[in-house]
Amino acid sequence: MSALAAKAPGTPLRRDQAEIAQVLDLRARRALEHFARLAQDGPVLSCPICGYRGRFSPVRHKPSVWCPSCDSRPRHRLMRLWLETDPPQARGRVLHFAAEPCLAPTLRARAARYAQADINGLYELTLDIEAIDQPDQSWDLVIANHVLEHVDDRKAMAELFRILAPGGIAALTVPLVAGWERTLELPPDASADERALRAGDPTHLRLYGRDFAARLRAAGFEVSTFTATEPAVGDHALHRGESVFLARRPGPDDVSPGQAPDPKGAKHG
Repeated sequence: MSALAAKAPGTPLRRDQAEIAQVLDLRARRALEHFARLAQDGPVLSCPICGYRGRFSPVRHKPSVWCPSCDSRPRHRLMRLWLETDPPQARGRVLHFAAEPCLAPTLRARAARYAQADINGLYELTLDIEAIDQPDQSWDLVIANHVLEHVDDRKAMAELFRILAPGGIAALTVPLVAGWERTLELPPDASADERALRAGDPTHLRLYGRDFAARLRAAGFEVSTFTATEPAVGDHALHRGESVFLARRPGPDDVSPGQAPDPKGAKHG
């Protein structure tokens, strides 16, 4: 009989090194077997971006995340559902930071002008989001998915506010822990390993808490959210409760995004 099974019910656990090694091996094997089943036999899902219907592929430890047809991830599909509400800003001048190919055709088809940008020189415009080389009030919609956690977000938010026309929106997603009141800011000298441990990625400067909206308001924005709810979560493999933050530069002549009809299974807040 296994040493693990020989413990009497109610006996306090304090395993020796041999038992600990056995537990680690057992749990690792069970986890791999479970993940293999999820990865190979996942549910039938649908992608609102490309129309694919079928099994989605895993990403790292997360099953059923990646659309195998268009490479969209949950945040991209949630952004597409928000775009289906037909926000008027999306029909104007649209600037897309770190542009994802899966979203580009939708944005390009709707916008009067569409441009892709990043600091790495791979896109049409080479722009530093902390110091955006664009005129004041020159864009109606800026999209940035999982960008702000990599940069000085106070500078970036101020720059986004500056380049947006009155009534314009910055549609933003970030990694966020809803149970945290405050954002975790890592020290400047944190190692890559420390950032990966504390913030989930070696390049992240922070992991946001519920104060993310307050940060946006401090930059002058009006803030609402478009949040993943059922049945869209189960239909499209969204992350439950994830939000697109809609940071709007105040402007009296524009329609609030909250007035647009919601797609099935997602809501404004």
